[in-house]
Amino acid sequence: MNEVNQCIHALSKIIRGKDQEIRLAVCCLLARGHLLIEDLPGMGKTTLVHALAQVLGLGHQRVQFTSDLLPADITGVTVFDKNTSTFVFQSGPVFSQLLLADEINRASPRTQSALLEAMEERQVSVNGQRQPLPDPFFVVATQNPVYQEGTFPLPESQLDRFLMQLELGYPDPESEKAILKGEAGRVELGNLSTFLIAEQLIKLQNEVIQVHVGDMLLDYVMRLITKTREAEYFKVGLSPRAGLALMSAAKAWAWMEGRDYVIPEDVQAVFVAVVGHRLQVKEQGKSVRELLTTTQVMG
Repeated sequence: MNEVNQCIHALSKIIRGKDQEIRLAVCCLLARGHLLIEDLPGMGKTTLVHALAQVLGLGHQRVQFTSDLLPADITGVTVFDKNTSTFVFQSGPVFSQLLLADEINRASPRTQSALLEAMEERQVSVNGQRQPLPDPFFVVATQNPVYQEGTFPLPESQLDRFLMQLELGYPDPESEKAILKGEAGRVELGNLSTFLIAEQLIKLQNEVIQVHVGDMLLDYVMRLITKTREAEYFKVGLSPRAGLALMSAAKAWAWMEGRDYVIPEDVQAVFVAVVGHRLQVKEQGKSVRELLTTTQVMG
C-alpha cells in the first residue's frame, strides 16, 4: 500500500492538479483493467502513460496509431527463416507489459480490432497459433475527440474492453504555472523513481481480488445498472459485463482506501469513469457524464 501511495505522489508531480484522475488511473491498473484517456492534444495524456510505466516498473512500448497502420504492425508476423527452413514468429509491440496505443482512433477500424483479442484474452492468434502475452499486461490508449479531423470512432465492442475512460482537461492556474516553469510534465520524467516491480504489482492485484463485496452492496450496484436500462435518455443500458467492470474497479478503490470491503462510496468514486464510455445518449447535445451524476441515476 505504501508503494502505491508513493506512485500516486510521484505521478502528481508530473501531472499537476489532476489527483483524482491519477488515482483512477492507478485504480484501473490494480483492477487488471485497460485504460482509455481522451482529451485534446497537449493535455498530458502520453506523459501520464510514460510516467505510469516508470513508477510501476513495467516494460512498455509505444505504437503511434495512424491511418496506414496494419494489424501485423501491432501483433507481429510469421516469417520464413532460410537458415532453419521454418517459419518463425516475430512478436510485435503488443508483447509488452504496458502497451501505449497513442491516438488509437486515428487508425482504421480494422487495425483497432487487432487489439480486441489481446485485451480480452491476453493473447494473440497469428496464422492459427496462439501467442500468450506477458503478465501483467495493460493497454493504455489515448484518443483525440472524435470531432477532430482524421479520427475514426472506436466501435462499442472496442470501448467495452476498456475498464475506464478518463479526461484530463485543462490544469488549474497554479498547476499550469508550474508546468510553464518546467516543474512538471515531460521535464520531470527523467527524475521519476520506480517504486514497484511486476511481481509486486501482481501480488497487489491478487489482494484486490480478495476484497469483500456484501449482498447489500451487490443490490446497490444492481439498482444502478437497472436505472441505466430504464432511463429514457440512454439508447441502451449497461450490460452484465459493465457490472463486472464496476465491481472490479470498486474493489480496487476500496483497497486503495485501506479497506478489505466495498462500500457505496467506492462504487460512486469509479462509476462515471467505468460506465461513461459504455452509454450513449439519445439526444445530441447532452453529456453522458452529466446525466450519470444526476440523482435519477446515482441516487
